[in-house]
Amino acid sequence: MKIFTLVKWTAPVVLAMVISGCGQDDEKTAEQDATPIKMWVAPNENEEAFWNAMVTEWNSLPEHHKVEFTTIPAASSSEEAIMNALASGTEPDISSNIFIGFASQLNEMDQLIDLAKLPGYPQLIENRHMGKIVPAWEINGQKNVLPIYINPIVYWWRMDLLKQYGYDKVPTTYQDIYTLSQRRADDKSGYAIQLTAGKNWWDRWFDFIPLFYAATNGQAYIADNKAQYNNAQGETVLTFMAKIFANKWSSYDFTAVDDPLATGQVMASVRGPWDIARYRKQYPTILESIQIGPMVTADGHPQPHTLADSKGVVMFKSSKHQTEAWEFIQWVFNAPEHDLKWLELTGMPPAREDLLTNSLFTAYLGHSPVEKQIAAFVANAQPPAATTKTSEIQRSMTQMIERTIFSGSAPIEALNQSAAETDKLLGQ
Repeated sequence: MKIFTLVKWTAPVVLAMVISGCGQDDEKTAEQDATPIKMWVAPNENEEAFWNAMVTEWNSLPEHHKVEFTTIPAASSSEEAIMNALASGTEPDISSNIFIGFASQLNEMDQLIDLAKLPGYPQLIENRHMGKIVPAWEINGQKNVLPIYINPIVYWWRMDLLKQYGYDKVPTTYQDIYTLSQRRADDKSGYAIQLTAGKNWWDRWFDFIPLFYAATNGQAYIADNKAQYNNAQGETVLTFMAKIFANKWSSYDFTAVDDPLATGQVMASVRGPWDIARYRKQYPTILESIQIGPMVTADGHPQPHTLADSKGVVMFKSSKHQTEAWEFIQWVFNAPEHDLKWLELTGMPPAREDLLTNSLFTAYLGHSPVEKQIAAFVANAQPPAATTKTSEIQRSMTQMIERTIFSGSAPIEALNQSAAETDKLLGQ
């Protein structure tokens, strides 16, 4: 009787607990299923247009888990916005606009999925023709970033101005620059080249680092957690830069001029594919005269290495939609037609090795000479160092350049001082 009574009273309670527990799990599952995949993208009009097209098409198919994208929230930088989101638990499932230095920081914090461990990764790399590209993106043995685009750092030359000096091709050697710079100075017509991009740490991606890559056939400037740029090639590069400024053949500050290349104050300057649309709108005649040239070297290598201004997409470990988000990423980047749309909308070369051989891309590039010339340098463009100390290292490089051109420090002394600062930052 007592046992019967106990069962009589406890059974409904247990049943209620079971039902209640299942109900909570079901509710969580239903809520999770109803929650869209959150994606953040670069706050850039052209990139937004691309992702809007991709997400709209993906969401139109009922079997797909819905994706909701927004631009990375306003902050002093995309990196700061993402770090703030991680601190508050409001990060997205996936985000684009990630450069390798920031990915290294996120890897150190154990925030990113190793994409190489996900099903279909090898097939995606093969289908997108990225086999030679992805090794440079490895971080501590992991593939945390799928590179989206590669912008080779190259010079835009005003051929209309060069022809005035008897040139029918772009200069490729240091001596070419010295000679042209002196002639330009004698004419009091401006400068031959804008050698430095600016005073910010990120400007080193557009001057010293690509020049170093060109001089070393792509040697890493940080390796084994130690500075590698205070070598003979680094000295050659910094000596070249020092000579240009010592002779007043360029300026360190072009802020007073909206665009020194467009105004003709310089005959050459680093510009990116993102500038093509702007030039088409503002300076169409000048764009017609633009010839793309490589980073100059001592011996004039025709296809030297250079830096890749490149960013990619990552997935956060906190994502509750890892399977679905990875399906979306594969869907986007397995289709070459999507990369063609990217190229059409942004002007930036997709991270593919077949841009000059795949008829899908050659047909488009055939109508855009500048983009075609830029695409030819993709194969020799590599990302910055995978280090968590990117900004600090490049601030040291900035001071290195300034000590050389303003304080008269010998290039090797400035290099050694900067390398010592870098090694200290890296814990050496």
